Amino acid sequence: MLKEFKAFIMRGNVLDLAVAVIIGAAFGKIVTSLTEDVLMPIIGKLFGGLDFSSYFLVMGPVPPALQGSSDYAALKKAGVPLLGYGEFVTQAVNFLIIAFIIFLIIRAVNRLMPRAEAPAAVEPADVALLREIRDELRARPRV
Repeated sequence: MLKEFKAFIMRGNVLDLAVAVIIGAAFGKIVTSLTEDVLMPIIGKLFGGLDFSSYFLVMGPVPPALQGSSDYAALKKAGVPLLGYGEFVTQAVNFLIIAFIIFLIIRAVNRLMPRAEAPAAVEPADVALLREIRDELRARPRV
């Protein structure tokens, strides 16, 4: 079983996947920073100083120490049930950015890669023989 596991791990696809996951995690952090630190403040400024991360609905009791607080992170840490639709908007923007960048990368790779021509379909022997018979019959003079 250990040999099979070692063979599985050493296959190229598994190693490629591991590298992709690591790069993806780092890329995700970059996109998260881009969204939270660059794009969302700009979007907030365009919409009148809105901070999307502070948009939420309180769905349960708030501890007395946090009564009247609008700090989403503090309320969430205290275990207050919240409906954080502002955070959802931020994460949706993250997703759209990642999806668009992946689209651009795949599009660029597809343009750089040479297109493989489809191999010519091999005609079955019986079909080729029937075609030859048909052609011979057509070529005969009619009586």
